[in-house]
Amino acid sequence: MSFTIAIDGPAAAGKGTISKAVAAHFGFAHLDTGLLYRAVGAKTLDGAEPVAAALALMPKDLDGDRLRTPQVAEAASKVAVIPEVRAALVDFQRAFARRQGGAVLDGRDIGTVICPEAEAKLFVTASAEVRAERRYKELREKGLDTSFDAVLADVIARDERDMNRAEAPLKPAADAVLIDTSALGIEQAIAAAVQAINAKRDQV
Repeated sequence: MSFTIAIDGPAAAGKGTISKAVAAHFGFAHLDTGLLYRAVGAKTLDGAEPVAAALALMPKDLDGDRLRTPQVAEAASKVAVIPEVRAALVDFQRAFARRQGGAVLDGRDIGTVICPEAEAKLFVTASAEVRAERRYKELREKGLDTSFDAVLADVIARDERDMNRAEAPLKPAADAVLIDTSALGIEQAIAAAVQAINAKRDQV
């Protein structure tokens, strides 16, 4: 039996952490769809054409610490607005979503575009300031020299780009459960997600 959990939300809201924990809790496969766009973005930084990079994407391209750098995140956000890039990656995501044994996908448009028929949909969010503080601490721990103001400006700019792009803008699905992690610890956020998904599973 397949059961799809779609988890969307802006950068640094906690959806990746929640998605991994939810997948582990239910024994489902997990796909961070943002890595698909980061992998394409990384290839463009090396000089590749975005659409060609998306069409040639291989599973091995999703590995590596480089995909977690701010430069690649910026490149990913830019290639994600290209309709042909999104189209090239849709089939991969939809096939993963309907695999037997259940799947958790997290990204920007899973519940609205990729898997509108998903059995459970969550939209994980937090204030821009809280998300910027999380990202700032993460970057400092990695030894990257930056400022909170610069990170906040980047978060706001990325939100603006993601929410206002013509193709698959970031927004909650009409039937998504909203989880605001601004004032939640990790365990509280995961518990809220599991509770929401269990409620959906009971309805299937």
